[in-house]
Amino acid sequence: MLRKVLLIDDEDKLRTLMARIITLEGFEVIQAADCKIALKKLEQYDVDIILCDVKLPDGNGVTFVKKIKEQYPIPEVILLTAYGNISDGVQAIKNGAFDYIIKGDDNDKIIPLIAKAMEKSLLQRRVLELEAKIAGKFSFRSIIGKSDAIKEVINLAEKVAKTDTTVLLLGETGSGKEVFANAIHYESKRANKKFVAINCSALSKELLESELFGHKAGAFTGALKDKKGLFEEAHLGTLFLDEIGELDIDLQAKLLRVLETGTFIKVGATETIKVDVRIIAATNRNLQKEAEENRFRLDLFYRLSVFSIAIPSLNQRKEDIELLADFYLKEFAAKINQGVKKISPDFLKELKAHQWKGNVRELKNMIERAVILASADELDSSLLPWEFNKSYSNLNAFDLQTIEKQHILKVLHHTHQNKTEAARLLNIGLTTLYRKLEEYGLK
Repeated sequence: MLRKVLLIDDEDKLRTLMARIITLEGFEVIQAADCKIALKKLEQYDVDIILCDVKLPDGNGVTFVKKIKEQYPIPEVILLTAYGNISDGVQAIKNGAFDYIIKGDDNDKIIPLIAKAMEKSLLQRRVLELEAKIAGKFSFRSIIGKSDAIKEVINLAEKVAKTDTTVLLLGETGSGKEVFANAIHYESKRANKKFVAINCSALSKELLESELFGHKAGAFTGALKDKKGLFEEAHLGTLFLDEIGELDIDLQAKLLRVLETGTFIKVGATETIKVDVRIIAATNRNLQKEAEENRFRLDLFYRLSVFSIAIPSLNQRKEDIELLADFYLKEFAAKINQGVKKISPDFLKELKAHQWKGNVRELKNMIERAVILASADELDSSLLPWEFNKSYSNLNAFDLQTIEKQHILKVLHHTHQNKTEAARLLNIGLTTLYRKLEEYGLK
């Protein structure tokens, strides 16, 4: 695909000559004689570079460049003038021009300058494409499910995303709280700023305080230089505090101060720092109960729960299991380069009957495991973990025969029903294995 250059100049002969030179360099040139025509061309074509004369019949190029960059930020604008002056050149750059050159004297610079401007324009395109891809990946459209439970939650999250309100996400481990936190951020007006996440249960009180608020050099042993905290990193963006219920009671007071005043003090410092950060918190605990029993600050709970969203567990939205399983099948089959294309009815039936303590995360991990183990183009129930066997969950732990039966089943799952390999792992003869299979009705 030829890269496009828009050439704006009211001198027909000069414009035609320059267009021919630029075309010979491998670019597609679109021509305009004034500002009005140029704007129409910009509506019609996806332009990379704009070469614009300063003196035009219906406007001044130095002023026009500002209007162009406001409406079309990606194309780089090079201004051409017959009578250059320093003040115009300075203003042109301030208005967003890539460069400002004099016709005639600088003709030999035009092609190298276009090439240089093209590099910048293409880089900007790649950045915007990447940002769009990231935003798409984390948008509400990326959340898989058609159940009423998940639709209702998405509807709530979409409404609060448009505001700056603090959000508290409630739900079991693995139910998708961070997925929703990302979606709320990328559908908000802060989408082009940072989304910063931290698990409050992963660090000690001292380390977490330093991570959240930063520290001054010498604040404690090992603090060799000033460090920015996550609140500063997330300025104008979003800070996601996962497992907020694990936050130390002293740190809860500091967090409450940030929520109330937008200010905090670094560890070892005295000066106050002001930030503009949206807080999204998440927990699998009942924070209200924790607060009532004095294990969590009640005032902080009220500040965090201005807008609470309860993410349904996978067991509350089992009609979404097939969609989720199919999505993860495609993802892992492509990643692992396996030719697995479908899920058998018996495999799906077992998925729907299972009690998902780990929710969507557990389902995702289980599908990945099954895809790795699969030797055919279909996932069947033999690829499920052995604990999916219904009788296992009801076994009598004191019954030796039941335990032996379940152990044989486990080994057979491990060997993909290869009885010779199973007998070897069990350290028994193949004949003995067949006899036990017949005895337990597993043949």
